[in-house]
Amino acid sequence: MENEELLQQVKQKAKSWLTDAYDEETKAQVQALLDNPDPTELIECFYKDLEFGTGGLRGIMGVGSNRMNVYTVGAATQGLSNYLKQEFADLDQIKVVIGHDCRNNSRKFAEISADIFSANGIKVYLFESLRPTPEMSYAIRKLGCQSGIILTASHNPKEYNGYKAYWDDGAQMVAPHDKNTIAEVNKIRNAADIKFNGNKALIEIIGEDIDKQYIKDLTALSLSKEIIGRHHDMKIVYTPIHGTGVKLIPATLKAFGFTNIIHVPEQDVVSGDFPTVVSPNPEEPAALALAVAKAKEVDAELVLASDPDADRVGAAVKNDAGEWVLLNGNQTALMFVYYLITRWKQLGKIQGNEYIVKTIVTTETIKTIAERNGVELYDVYTGFKWIAHVMKENEGKKNYIGGGEESYGFLCEDFVRDKDAVSACAMLAEIAAWAKDQGIGLYRLLQNIYVEYGFSKEKGISVVKKGKSGAEEIVAMMKHFRENPLKEIAGSKVSYYCDYATLKGYDYITGETVTLDMPTTSNVLQYFTEDGTKVSIRPSGTEPKIKFYCEVHSKVDSIDELDAADKAATEKIEQIKASLGI
Repeated sequence: MENEELLQQVKQKAKSWLTDAYDEETKAQVQALLDNPDPTELIECFYKDLEFGTGGLRGIMGVGSNRMNVYTVGAATQGLSNYLKQEFADLDQIKVVIGHDCRNNSRKFAEISADIFSANGIKVYLFESLRPTPEMSYAIRKLGCQSGIILTASHNPKEYNGYKAYWDDGAQMVAPHDKNTIAEVNKIRNAADIKFNGNKALIEIIGEDIDKQYIKDLTALSLSKEIIGRHHDMKIVYTPIHGTGVKLIPATLKAFGFTNIIHVPEQDVVSGDFPTVVSPNPEEPAALALAVAKAKEVDAELVLASDPDADRVGAAVKNDAGEWVLLNGNQTALMFVYYLITRWKQLGKIQGNEYIVKTIVTTETIKTIAERNGVELYDVYTGFKWIAHVMKENEGKKNYIGGGEESYGFLCEDFVRDKDAVSACAMLAEIAAWAKDQGIGLYRLLQNIYVEYGFSKEKGISVVKKGKSGAEEIVAMMKHFRENPLKEIAGSKVSYYCDYATLKGYDYITGETVTLDMPTTSNVLQYFTEDGTKVSIRPSGTEPKIKFYCEVHSKVDSIDELDAADKAATEKIEQIKASLGI
């Protein structure tokens, strides 16, 4: 009965897309779904509306309210326009920036969004072609805009696209603006409510001038210009994985002083089909395979990669045996934090009011580095908008050193408010040059950090649950873990348990319940055990996954002990997985 009721609701919703407010191609596709005896695809396309998660609006491209198309993008833009006109009613001219990545339909969605904003009397700065997400964030602040959007699905597979909305500080929206925008979007019940006929006089094309200003400001981040000068010709292989980094990242590396940037020609091809990879995700070894092959061919010293919208950075380095190994997001974040704090101290930039930021699922070793060096640490929710939120709260009061998350995102500068692979690639190259100046490589530098601050190994496990049934399974899994808190993980007693949905923590040692100091609630569970293990559980905000983050720690006295520590940590993580039933 319940399924029949859902089907009738879906059919009624789908039929509303057969009016003259929708184009003929869309109507034909919807009618084909209605005519299909198997209602599975119809239900998937219409059973819900796309919603803003930690990464904004994101979904598979196609017809329907649960798909990325001109009407769902249009509704988002009309709703955002309506909210901007409420919030900034006192301004003579509201202004927004629009950017997009390499994905199929991204330019189309960007141009339609420009038309809708302008039809609502809003001034639009539209990038002439694909640009990195962080540059769009930069442009919001640089051009004094009230909002901005970028059409991208980040590192998702090729069938996806997405829509990220930003506020006047250059960051993705947080409460109340995200919820208020969603409320306005939800009021758009039909395509007839969307103003598609743009005002070209309000649309200004931007590009090269912003590029130059952005790169110039990024070069001011460099902390080791003389060292780069000594090692300017170190061989760096870079791949944009078919995305927006193709132009700006090599140009920024050159502006920093690096003169030997080696491309991967097959992946310099801009394409939303991502022809050389299954998934354009720098977290996946396969996505860096061509770059590593090129590095072996030319005997390079560093491999750098960015995802399609150039906000995430991937890297590969040589180990002591000369073999290429991929760094994960926790390891690159460790090196960024270690290098930035070390150089800031050496250059006399530490005045006592500096801070760094990490997300609650990112390695605790960053906390150790910060504490030992007298730098304040903020722990925030997953999603870079929360790092940006701390930056906004501290603006003009404290000095931002850097912030990052385990999912391959880091931000070295305060004039951008989202993770930035453009600056991250340049800074990783600088760290490599700094290490080389000391006679070591990045792999040995990481080992040295482990010896000084403690060894940690992190493992992210994603359990994919697709579609409506998958979403229901994820809800059930979170409910099970919440109602049955773990008392022991991999043989070690849980000492502290946090439920960020209730903002309550429980200390098993003292028997005390504490209130968690966070700006809002979040569907995350977290456990700390007596042996230093940390386990976090959360549903993804952008993909059909439930995510488990495992982190184990041990003390090592020398580099010689690292192999044994790594092996023991790997075994421990397998025990953790067994404890979690995954």
